[in-house]
Amino acid sequence: MSRPALTLPPQLSPAAAESTLRRVSRFLELALPLCRAHTVEFYTRGLWDRLVEPRPAAVLEALRRPLAEASGAAGERWDDDTFSNVFCENSEKLINVHLFALAAKYCSLSNLGVCIPLEDILEALRGENQGTTGIKTDEFMNNKKSHEVQVMSELVVNIANYCGIKQVIDIGSGKGYLSSFLSMQYNLKVYGIDSSNINTNSAHERNRKLKKHWRAYQSRGKTNLKSESLEKANGRPVESEIKCKAIDGKPLNNDSSLQSQDQMAIQDLVPFCGFTGIATCEMSKQTEADLVGGTQSDENRLSEEVLAILNILPADAVEVSSSQCNWGELCEEEKAQRKMASLKAKVSKSSESNLYFPLTSCITAETELSDIITDLEDCMMVGLHTCGDLAANTLRIFTAKPEIKAVCSVGCCYHLLSEQFENQEECPKEVWGFPMCQYLKDKGWCCGRNARMSACLLPTESLFYRAVLQVIIEEIYGITKSDRHVGKTFSKSSSFIDYVRKSLKKMELDDSKLPDRCIMDYYEKYKHRMNELEAFNMLKVVLAPCIEVLILLDRLCYLKEQENISWSGLVKLFDPVKSPRCCAVIALKKESCF
Repeated sequence: MSRPALTLPPQLSPAAAESTLRRVSRFLELALPLCRAHTVEFYTRGLWDRLVEPRPAAVLEALRRPLAEASGAAGERWDDDTFSNVFCENSEKLINVHLFALAAKYCSLSNLGVCIPLEDILEALRGENQGTTGIKTDEFMNNKKSHEVQVMSELVVNIANYCGIKQVIDIGSGKGYLSSFLSMQYNLKVYGIDSSNINTNSAHERNRKLKKHWRAYQSRGKTNLKSESLEKANGRPVESEIKCKAIDGKPLNNDSSLQSQDQMAIQDLVPFCGFTGIATCEMSKQTEADLVGGTQSDENRLSEEVLAILNILPADAVEVSSSQCNWGELCEEEKAQRKMASLKAKVSKSSESNLYFPLTSCITAETELSDIITDLEDCMMVGLHTCGDLAANTLRIFTAKPEIKAVCSVGCCYHLLSEQFENQEECPKEVWGFPMCQYLKDKGWCCGRNARMSACLLPTESLFYRAVLQVIIEEIYGITKSDRHVGKTFSKSSSFIDYVRKSLKKMELDDSKLPDRCIMDYYEKYKHRMNELEAFNMLKVVLAPCIEVLILLDRLCYLKEQENISWSGLVKLFDPVKSPRCCAVIALKKESCF
């Protein structure tokens, strides 16, 4: 199949990507003491006096002042000496808050200029083709997920078309929102792989219901459309409109032109649509030969009509009717055999359009996809908010497997990344989530879990409660380290006293000898220092985007090091207000590109 020669947007060169990574890492090296500080230990370790020179009020005032724009020209004048003025060389304390905030802003994705605009890459991939309209996801997804799925799907299908592939592997597919949308909206064959059986089963059920209703309405829509085409061809009216009527308690008559599977689907839809009886449809009888010859515009209109109907179908709104066989009389073994036979039959029908297969498997860098997917062919890998090491492993598998022609990965949960240089002791693990590129490996670069957690900070009051609780635990119980966590106790507590008692119970510590008055004394002792914690928290918030930039640039530089990749880049996909983890790492193999 011939494809038009399209030109992708200019990409960052390997040297430019590494140069940008160096600049960001140099600033973060100086800021690491702040990044790595554990807010739980804020009072017990005297973190403010150890790490910050200005007083809390001055820090908060400086951070709230509008910053001068870190323009490209100004950015080029920044060097190691400029960064060093942010922190004291001897004490390593933060001394210039305004310069600190400006440096952090300069190290953001938008000011570094490393992101390729989504509009540019979509325009290049589409060429003269226009975007597709169809299913509106906001009817069966929340606003955040709907936004993410629609935007990412459009990019994925355009990459797939550009590479001439029809198979997509969704890594960490979860409940299958992205996978099912790609398969139904764009007729891609999608394998959704998730390590959780619960997620996979949920995706199976959700996908089954959506496809069932889709087929029913598609069948009705096609009959209606073909009748209209015949009417136009003959130049005379034809009774082709679908007439539906309610028949209380009567089975569907045999004259209906719908297949039995679609009949059951329509029955399932009746309670949701508000009818009290069973819906049946009477359509004029025409042979298949009479109805062949609908134009492309008619097919497009069919798609729009059917998709418009689908918009009103929430995924879990309708109960699915049981099969014609009596499952209650089958033994568990026979049920399992029938399910397996059914699954194999579905997999074997590779020519069927809009296929989506949820699979359960734990993906590592060494995973052989052909062991999981028996009909693996030229494909692309995608991942929407793949957690921790899974995002890094997705890129490693992509570079190692020749059949994978492209990748589009949006990572998240950076605190779950494994780091090669985080623990000094020897560890048998050979593949790490961070760092990936050679430059950071040679530097022995380590963020630390607290730094990676900085993008997931809690409200100040919650942090204050936890920090004061740590003082109580150390002074009353003599415990400095514990492997037990209090979790979301703050949101379930009515007061500080309630919070402390619930937390101590979670940590299996006896609170019977700790009177309320003693607990409140600790609260009053540190209450006036809450502004310290607020200011410290704000400093970490300012640094959080820089940590993410370092991780993303590490992944991009890793791709730039590979000889079999012709194009790679970072693309800001989502609205950061709706979806904070909004940047995708995208790459295409040499044999995929022109």
